[in-house]
Formats: sequence, C-alpha cells, structure tokens
Amino acid sequence: MFNILRKIFYPIIAILDFITKYFKTIVFLTIIYFFVSSSEDSAISGESFEMANLQKIELYGPIMTADKVLAQIEEAKKNKNIKGVLLDVNSPGGAVAPSVEIAYAIKELREVKPVVAYASGIMASGSYYSSIWADKIIANPGSMVGSIGVIFQGTNLEELMDKIGVKTQTIKAGRYKESGTPTREWTNYEKEELEKVIKDTYSMFVSDVAKARKLKVENHTKFADAHIFTSSQAKAVGLVDKVATISYAKNEIIKLAKVKEPIWKKEDKFDKFLDRVISEAVTNFSVMFNSNLKAY
Repeated sequence: MFNILRKIFYPIIAILDFITKYFKTIVFLTIIYFFVSSSEDSAISGESFEMANLQKIELYGPIMTADKVLAQIEEAKKNKNIKGVLLDVNSPGGAVAPSVEIAYAIKELREVKPVVAYASGIMASGSYYSSIWADKIIANPGSMVGSIGVIFQGTNLEELMDKIGVKTQTIKAGRYKESGTPTREWTNYEKEELEKVIKDTYSMFVSDVAKARKLKVENHTKFADAHIFTSSQAKAVGLVDKVATISYAKNEIIKLAKVKEPIWKKEDKFDKFLDRVISEAVTNFSVMFNSNLKAY
C-alpha cells in the first residue's frame, strides 16, 4: 500500500526534493550574483547597452508557456537599435498554443528586422513550429530536427484505483465532457472526438510549415509525419537551410542585419542560470505528467 501511495504522490515528493536540494544553492548564488554584478555594472555604462545592435533570444527546454520569450521578442521588435535577432533553440517541443504564439511573434518580428533560428541541440515539434518563420534556419551538425506531429496522452488508473479502493463520482453535461479522463478506458466515441482535435491541429501544423518553408502539403509524409531527422536529413527535406555551427549562424544574422560593428545585447547571467534550473525541473516533471495536447 505504501509503495502504491508513493507512486501516486511521487510528483509532489519530487518537487519538494527539488526545492530542498536547490533552494540553498539558489539563495547563495543570488547573494554572490548581486555582489559580482554590482562591481561589473560600475564598469559598464548604460550607454553600452543602448549601443547593442543584435540580440539573442533563447528557446530552451519544454514549451509550457510563452510569456518570457514573447516579451523578449516584443522588446527586440520595439528596440530601434536592435537590427537583427538570433533565436537559439534547444527544445523538445511542448504545448501547442504557446508554440504557435511564438511562431507568429517571430513572423511579425521578421517583418521589421531579420531573424535567424539556430538549432543548437534539439529543434523538434513545438520548437520547430516556433522557428518556421525565421528568415533562415541553421542547424548544428549534431542537432535533431523535426518530429512534426501532435499527440494527446493520458493514463488509465482504473486498475490502480480498484486496488486501493478509490472510486470517482461524476456529474456532467455534454456527452464528450469526460473525454480524456484518467479514471477509466476511453470509449470509442471519446477516442473519435479526440482524434478530430489531433488531426485538425496536425493539419494546421503541416500547413504552416509548408507555407513558411515553401514545401508542398501533399508531401507531408516526407517532411512531417513525426519523422525525426538529423540536421543533414532535415536539410535534404527542406526543413533547414544550412548545417553549420553557432559562429556561422551569428555571421549570417550580422549579414542580414547589415551591421558593420556587431554588438550583442548582454544577457543577465543569473536569470539565465535560473531559467536553466527551472527548465530541467519542468523537463523531469513533464515526463511524469504527459496528459495534455502537445506538439511533441
């Protein structure tokens, strides 16, 4: 019984373990950061930040929300000093809605200044969707690209609930209101309802990729269909423009932005560290709870 309860509450236990393990480290690094940054800031005038003419935006880890990336895109869009943007992507994908939001924000940004997307590790599914409207997509030789597909997953806890003596009580209005429930096996009509959502979302995904990358929708089984490509394979089917390293990607945005003396906007190192820690935590937790509509 104890082991069963431990499995059920494992996500909560994992979160508490994570907080216990990293809380002191984060507090300590915060203190160090403020001491170090105060001395560095005194050596860097505010004018140097204004002189920055290029900006790198990172899209790392599972895409569960788009708020921070959208804010950075909007900032780059409004900043007249920024002449070009490099979108550095290392993400397995994520939820559909925020991936679409980022994609169309990049499309709007591209209308006023050039954008180069760079696959530094993984550019798959939702993160590939986010990148499609960039002027160019460049992939690291060792990166993985593609997985253009949609998935809806859920668990069936019926047998486990029977063993521990737990039953659900449901009052609903609407035949399909319980579609995707984890308390029992889904009925055929519920599966059909979910399949309609999946197919329509997949159709939107494929259509946007084809339009952005100038591909033919009828050939979707070659470039989409959830295929996972190496960078060279992705180039062969038209998903990326060049297989090269980050230095090439930076030079490419410098050329497109027509910048003679490139000055990259400085990133907040502590914020970057904190984002990485949170991203790793979200990655671990998303593996345990994978029951939402995702462009994975």
